[in-house]
Amino acid sequence: MANHDVLPDNYAVTSILKACVFQRALGNGREVHGQVLKNGLGLDRSIGLKLVELYGKCGELDDARKVFDKMPERDFVARTILMGLCFDHGMVEEGVREFDEINTRDAVCWTAVIDGLVRNGELNKGLEMFREMQVKGVKPNEVTFVCVLSACSQLGALELGRWIHMYMRRCNVKVNRIVAGALINMYSRCGDIDEALVLFNEMKAKDVSTYNSMIVGLALHGKSIVAIELFREMLNLKLRPNSITFVGVLNACSHGGLVELGYEIFQLMEAVHGIEPQVEHYGCMVDILGRVGRLEEAYNFIGRMRVQADDKMLCALLSACKIHKNTEIGEKVAILLSSCSTIDSGSYIMLSNFYASMERWNYAAQVRETMVKGGISKEPGCSSIEVNSVLHEFFAGDVRHLERERIYKKLKELNYLTKLEGYSPATEVALHDTDDKQKERALAVHGERLAISYGLISTEPYTTLRVVKNLRICDDCHAMIKLIAKITSRKIVVRDRNRFHHFENGVCSCKDYW
Repeated sequence: MANHDVLPDNYAVTSILKACVFQRALGNGREVHGQVLKNGLGLDRSIGLKLVELYGKCGELDDARKVFDKMPERDFVARTILMGLCFDHGMVEEGVREFDEINTRDAVCWTAVIDGLVRNGELNKGLEMFREMQVKGVKPNEVTFVCVLSACSQLGALELGRWIHMYMRRCNVKVNRIVAGALINMYSRCGDIDEALVLFNEMKAKDVSTYNSMIVGLALHGKSIVAIELFREMLNLKLRPNSITFVGVLNACSHGGLVELGYEIFQLMEAVHGIEPQVEHYGCMVDILGRVGRLEEAYNFIGRMRVQADDKMLCALLSACKIHKNTEIGEKVAILLSSCSTIDSGSYIMLSNFYASMERWNYAAQVRETMVKGGISKEPGCSSIEVNSVLHEFFAGDVRHLERERIYKKLKELNYLTKLEGYSPATEVALHDTDDKQKERALAVHGERLAISYGLISTEPYTTLRVVKNLRICDDCHAMIKLIAKITSRKIVVRDRNRFHHFENGVCSCKDYW
């Protein structure tokens, strides 16, 4: 067009800038920007909006701000775009500041700030914005509900999620596949897998993402057979599974100890469905083998992989070695894990825990020293429980709660009753070389025990308690919660970093392997 000396108008320029945004073609975009200034189109609103988006999406926020500042009409649409770009780059405070500058806020604007906060882990702030949106009388749309349901999923806020579901019905929100998937994910991630299944079965039109949400949820809850049945149903309906589908169904095989079926599905991935296995799929296979004690086979499997093992995979195998008390393979895996480029704080703790369980305190101390030198801090364990739509958080030894006296009184009572049932503190899981009394005191005040104690004193008898923990539940708490569930005749559901644990009548759905 330029070679034929045809002067582009704002429609042509907007279209080519849109292409530059899509391709993240910053160099081409700058050339177009130069032509815009040369042809006197710099004050065009639609072009200005696209230039802001281009620079922001390409990581040039300063240039995006310069274009924004020169726009003659910095209306709510322009500020909403700039706000979203701030959130894209993790600049939460700047994003909220832009939102505060917007005078006219429609549903799109409110949804953008809620989405930005949720994507950046500011879940409670996102929910606060949703409540403020309601107070201002702005009607949420389908995307808004997907955002707030995602926040509920991550927080494990089941009661709030249920209220939002009812609110959606009052607002006559059309439950399309995306909204339905968000609801299924919320119920399964918040511990009510039965309600997720009811929703799934009520859906008339289901796509791959809907099946994926349900299969992944079932696997997390240890309902392996149902997950595999859904996978087969998918195939019978000629729905093409994707990478996420196979992560879910292989996880289901792992939780069910279905080794041969896991191998079969893993081989079908590439041979039949043309999906090349990624590190997540290999990790599932290592976990499947580790669960049933085929540790040497799992270790050799890692050596034959076409991808580099990550810390999650190695942690799963190291945990299996610890459970099956195989120190020989465990030490080999520990060496691989310590040199892994992707190792994080949780993996370091697993490594330290492994050495501590073997009473090799020097090695455990070296791991912690490496963490300190590398500036890696241990993520503090936090457990939360929702009571009357309010989330209550507890750290180990927490004394901040207003009901702390009653909580610790109940915890003391539980310690006494569980010991009568045969509970003995598993002090070997404590990471420090201290005497057993000190280890026992440290274990006795873990956050999940405080959360459960609060749940017991603040809910009606026989009410199911649901606790969300950000880390892997320790062996000692796992053993104690089984007895608490038995003594109190309660069902206790705990979601930790790995999976859901359904405690009832003295047993756990994970069959003591997680």
